Amino acid sequence: MPRHADERSATRAPARLSREAIVAAAIGLADRDGLAGLSMRRLAQHLGVDAMSIYYHLRDKDTLLAAMVDAVAAEIEVDGGIEAATLGGGIEAAVLDGGIEAAAVDGRGTGAGGAAAAGSGPAGAPGQWTDQLRALIMRARRTMLRHPWAARVLEARDTPTPAVLRHIERVLAVLRGGGCSVSLSHHALHLLGSRILGFSQDLFDDSPNTAATEAATAAQAAAWAETMPHIAELAVAVSHSGALGGCDDEDEFAFALDLLIEGLDRRRLAEQA
Repeated sequence: MPRHADERSATRAPARLSREAIVAAAIGLADRDGLAGLSMRRLAQHLGVDAMSIYYHLRDKDTLLAAMVDAVAAEIEVDGGIEAATLGGGIEAAVLDGGIEAAAVDGRGTGAGGAAAAGSGPAGAPGQWTDQLRALIMRARRTMLRHPWAARVLEARDTPTPAVLRHIERVLAVLRGGGCSVSLSHHALHLLGSRILGFSQDLFDDSPNTAATEAATAAQAAAWAETMPHIAELAVAVSHSGALGGCDDEDEFAFALDLLIEGLDRRRLAEQA
């Protein structure tokens, strides 16, 4: 009898479950317990179904993780009331909370009203496109901070999900609408890297759970002082903490982003001179 009950549960569950509901529940578990606390069995228990009901919608955990980060990336689109349309030939994005309007239509950066897009004015004029790009990336960062586990999944992926591609399209729309050439926009994607999605890929893992104690850091710095004085100086002077990793706090992320965007704007102006 228990076997028959399980079989009935497995066949009924797909009718009352949806892929979206499963993914949302998985995101909730990962947000609460981290990826280590997420398994297909625990997810099934959380949903009150048989594990086979989940496999009916998502064939394995890798598929589940891909769907989860796609859903997280899709949150960037709606965070702050963003509305993106006509992906491909042109894109218009309105950021209601920041008063930003970005338009990149026919590659010249003119929107529906014929107004010049930000950054497409006289060479040397302050370009609003830089503010748009920064706002878009910081919006992505807010999303990643809500789901700290997502950065690690995205780092491990070889291909972007559909929602990630849509986000990259919006980034490119801002760059092209601001007067950046196709070549410079291409370089910008490589330059910004994971920052486009709101997180940095650190050289080493020095997150809070792996960081040494203050006493241990001081002892290590003393040992380095003779042969590596600059590393010793840095070790003593710098203290980091952050939800996405030890060297990825808000000040560092914003500093690096501003520096990169300022450099891109200078290169854009040089190309147009």
